[in-house]
Amino acid sequence: MRLLMLGGTEFVGRAVVAAALGRDWEVTVFHRGRHPAPPGARELLGDRTEVDGLAALDEEPGTWDVVVDTWSWAPRAVRDTARLLRGRAGRYVYVSSCSVYAWAPPSGYTEEAPVVEGASPDAGQTDYARDKRGGELAAVDAFGEDRSVLVRAGLILGRHDNIGRLPWWLNRTARGGPVLAPGPRDLPLQYVDVRDLAEWILGAAEQGLSGPYNLMSPQGHTTMGELLQVCTEITGGVAELRWADPRVILDAGIEPWTQMPMWVPPGSEGYRALYSADVSRAVGAGLRCRPVRETVADTWAWLRSIGGTPPRRPDRPAVGLDPEVEAKVLAASGA
Repeated sequence: MRLLMLGGTEFVGRAVVAAALGRDWEVTVFHRGRHPAPPGARELLGDRTEVDGLAALDEEPGTWDVVVDTWSWAPRAVRDTARLLRGRAGRYVYVSSCSVYAWAPPSGYTEEAPVVEGASPDAGQTDYARDKRGGELAAVDAFGEDRSVLVRAGLILGRHDNIGRLPWWLNRTARGGPVLAPGPRDLPLQYVDVRDLAEWILGAAEQGLSGPYNLMSPQGHTTMGELLQVCTEITGGVAELRWADPRVILDAGIEPWTQMPMWVPPGSEGYRALYSADVSRAVGAGLRCRPVRETVADTWAWLRSIGGTPPRRPDRPAVGLDPEVEAKVLAASGA
C-alpha cells in the first residue's frame, strides 16, 4: 500500500505514519517543515494556506492507495487538496470529530445524528465544528461517498499528545499530595488510544470502507476512577485522590474539560456529546481498544522521555487546574 499523509509529524498523523511503516507501507509525508518527518517516510514540503502551497504535490509523480488528512482549520484547504488528488488516489480518509454533530446529540447517538448547519467546503476558518464538517464535505465532494472515509473521533489519548489532557493528570499525580478528583468515580468514559485510531484508519483503507464512523472506545471502556487510579499507580503512587461531588467542582467555578481535563458532569449535554456515542459501526469494522493501563503507561514513558513538558498546539486552550485553586477547593470542601 502507498500512503500519502497530509501532516504526519505531530500527534495523530505521526501515529498513522508509524503504523503504516510498521506494515511496510510506502509512506509519503506532505508537511510544512516545522517538525522532522518520521524516519522511513519520504517527505514533500508545502503550506496548504499559501498560494501555490500544493506545488510539491502537484509536481510529484505517481499515485497513492490512500490519503489521510487531519486538517482542522479552513475547509477550503481540504477542498483544494482533495480536488488535486482525486484522480491520483484511491481513497481519502478525513480525520474529523464528533463535534460535527448538532448540539447537543442524544445519548447513544449514531452516525445518522444531525450535523451542524452552515458548514461549507469553500469556507475560510470559522469554528471547530463547522470547520471539521466543511472538511468532511470537501472530502466527499472530491472523492464521492464511495471513496471517502469520515473518521469522527472523540477524545484521543497517547504519546505525542499536543493537547495535554492526560499529560496534565500524569504530571499532577506524579507531583503527589492530595489531588482534587472529580466524581463520581464510576463515571463512564470514552476515548481512543492514538495507536488504535491509526491502526483502524489503515485497516479501513485496506478493507475499502467508506462513509462516517464514530471512532472511540465503547461506552464505559474505563471510568474516571479507574483512569485516575492508574495514573496514580503508574507515576509512583505518591498522590492521594480526594474525590469530590460534581456540585463541589461546579460551585467552585472550575470549568469542566479544560480546567478539569477529560471530566464533564454526568447528565450534562457535554457528557452526552463526549461520552455516549454509539461506536458499533467502527467496532464491527475492526476497531480494537487496548486497556487504559497500557495507554497511560505508554503516555507516561513518552512524557518522561521529553522531560515532562508536553508539546502544545497554539490553537487550543491550555488545560489544567491552578494549584492554588485546587488547594482552596480541597480545604473548603473537606474532600
